[in-house]
Amino acid sequence: MIPYYPVALDLRDRLCLVVGGGPVAEAKVEGLLEAGARVTVVSPEVTELLAAWAIDGRIIHRPHEYRAGDLDGQQLVFSATDRREVTEAVVADARRRGLWVNAADDPAFCDFLLPSVLRRGRLVVAVSTGGASPALAARVRRDLESYFTPEYEELVELAAEVRRELRASGRRADASAWRAALDVDLRRLLAEGRRADARARLLDRLEVKA
Repeated sequence: MIPYYPVALDLRDRLCLVVGGGPVAEAKVEGLLEAGARVTVVSPEVTELLAAWAIDGRIIHRPHEYRAGDLDGQQLVFSATDRREVTEAVVADARRRGLWVNAADDPAFCDFLLPSVLRRGRLVVAVSTGGASPALAARVRRDLESYFTPEYEELVELAAEVRRELRASGRRADASAWRAALDVDLRRLLAEGRRADARARLLDRLEVKA
């Protein structure tokens, strides 16, 4: 068992290569675009959506078979093809260059894994089984959806807003106060659309006057 180290990457304007043009590659590209990456796709054929993104200039499409030169200038590499020989070549070439590479559904060829992700605005909950069972990771992520309800998105923004205000005024609340203040009643107020009441409650629980 590999003891993977969980990390969140800032991929804004980072050059990322995706080898493959099918649905799996499309999903990888979609996630990379959401993270602000600059994506190049290498594949003779691509899905309609990938082709549309290329036409719109959202990605670069190189319509040819993978070659080692495609790695030039890239910072992160993804192999998303069902052709084993291509995956082996991509991984070998990337590792020789010291590039981190991910091969879809093949942990043995991965320097990093992509978890199953639940997003509520800036709140990101990632679930991984270390490559043992992506299906189980996806199931756990779905189970968590019922707990991390939509108001968590607003909760993150409210907490960030109050934290900025406290810092700007030179006031602070310790970690234990924050943990106690971010309670179920606060989430209930946000779910009811009572943001002002939620803000007042948060400041009160932090023992800070508005």
